[in-house]
Amino acid sequence: MGNNILIVDDAAFMRMMVKDILTKGGYNVVGEAENGVVAVQKYSELKPDLITLDITMPEMDGIQALKKIKEIDAGANIIMCSAMGQQAMVIEAIQNGAKDFIVKPFQADRVLEAVKKVIG
Repeated sequence: MGNNILIVDDAAFMRMMVKDILTKGGYNVVGEAENGVVAVQKYSELKPDLITLDITMPEMDGIQALKKIKEIDAGANIIMCSAMGQQAMVIEAIQNGAKDFIVKPFQADRVLEAVKKVIG
């Protein structure tokens, strides 16, 4: 099993935080995207083993991006990232094929636990 990860979040600071947690955890961050449109393009190009996908983003939100990526690759491994109070969206994401979700502010151990659960 590979461990190439694509990080998607509209906040550069959040991408940096997740990247830091993942690289320290021994994972390889192959790309970053700032919205769902870029995420779908990068997924097609990079074919990562896992995507961390923010729910609330401009242009195309995480739920729309999740659906598009699942159309490209039904087996895509996606972990949603949400702020507190987005339970309905998290449930919708899981129903559409997300494997897990992590809540902001990110806690390193929870991020790594979710990634390990999904891709080992």
